[in-house]
Amino acid sequence: MGILPRVKTEITKVLDGPLLALILTLFAMSLGVLYSSSQGDVARVIVQAQHFAFALVLMWVVARVPFEYLSRLALPLYLLALVLLILTAVMGEESKGAQRWLDLKFLRIQPSELMKIALPLMLAWYFDRYERVRPITYFVSVLLLLVPVMLILRQPDLGTAILVFASGFFVLFFAGISIRIFVFITTIAVLVMPFAWGLLHAYQQKRILTLLNPSADPLGAGYHTIQSTIAIGSGGFWGKGWMDGTQSQLNFLPEGSTDFIFAVLGEEFGFVGVLLIFLVYAMLIWRGLNIAVQAPSLFARLAAISITMTFFIYAFVNVGMVIGLLPIVGVPLPLMSFGGSSAVTMLLGIGLLMNFRSNRRLVQT
Repeated sequence: MGILPRVKTEITKVLDGPLLALILTLFAMSLGVLYSSSQGDVARVIVQAQHFAFALVLMWVVARVPFEYLSRLALPLYLLALVLLILTAVMGEESKGAQRWLDLKFLRIQPSELMKIALPLMLAWYFDRYERVRPITYFVSVLLLLVPVMLILRQPDLGTAILVFASGFFVLFFAGISIRIFVFITTIAVLVMPFAWGLLHAYQQKRILTLLNPSADPLGAGYHTIQSTIAIGSGGFWGKGWMDGTQSQLNFLPEGSTDFIFAVLGEEFGFVGVLLIFLVYAMLIWRGLNIAVQAPSLFARLAAISITMTFFIYAFVNVGMVIGLLPIVGVPLPLMSFGGSSAVTMLLGIGLLMNFRSNRRLVQT
C-alpha cells in the first residue's frame, strides 16, 4: 500500500493534469470519428489506439527527462535530424513521386517529423546561449531554419515544410527579432513569391489554382475540396448523427480517416461538434502559452511557445484546407487524424511542455 501513494505522487508531479485531460479528450473523439469514417473497421481503430498508447509512453518519458539535459540534447538532435534528411535526399525510398522515408534496415523513419521537434529546440538553445542578439545571430538562426526546410521541400513535402518553417519562425519572432528585420524579410519573401511559382511542382501549382476555382476540375484536382465542403455544410447545426454521414459512409469523401477527418466530424456532429473541438484546441493552446509564460528559462520559454504555436498551425492549416480556404497540402488534424508519426511528434512536444511545467513548479517551491 505504501508504494501506490509514491507512484501517484510521481505521476502527478510529472504529468500536467489539464494537458493530459485535453489530449485524452482528443483521443476519445478521434477514435469515435475514426470508427465512423472507416465504416466500422475495428482493426483500424485498434491500430490507432496503439499509436496513441505508444505516443503517450514517449510523452511520459520526455516529461521525466531531467530539465538540464534538454538543452544539451538540442544540438545533437538537430544534427541527427539534419543528417537523416540529407540521407533521405540521397538514398531515401520513393513513393508516389516523393522521397520522404528512410529505411535504416532496423527502422523505417520519416526524418522530417523529427525535425519538427529538433528545429525549435535547436533555435531555442541557440538564442539561450547567445542572449546578446546581433545581426550575425539572426543570420545564423535563419540559416539553421532554411537548410532543413529546403531539404524537406526538395522531397517534395510542402505541408511538412510549412510546419517545420513555422516551428522555427515562432522561435525567431519571440526571441525578439527587430521590426526592421522582420519587415525586411517579409518584403523579400513577397518580392520573391512570383519567381517561386516556377519552383513549385506541377501538382502544387494545380492545387493553388484549384483553390481559386475548385469547380474547374470537379472530378480531378477540385474533388477533395468540393466533397469536404459539401460534407461540412450538410452537417448543419446538430449534424446528421454518428455513422450517418452520407459523404463519408458512401465514400464520396476521400481520405476521411486522415487529412479530411474534420469533414467527417462536421458532417456527423455539425456546428456543435466543430465548436467543441475548437474549444478543446483553444484550451490546449492557452495551456501551452501559460506554461511558456511561466517557463524556468529562455530556452524553455522559446521552445514552449514554438511547440504551442506549431500545434495551432497544424489545426489552422488542416481546417483551412478542408473548408476550402487554403490549398490542400497534406497536413493532418492534430491528435485526430489517423497515423502514428503525427501523434508521436505532437505528444513529444506535449511531453516537453509538461517537463517545463513540472520544473517551473520546482523552481517556485
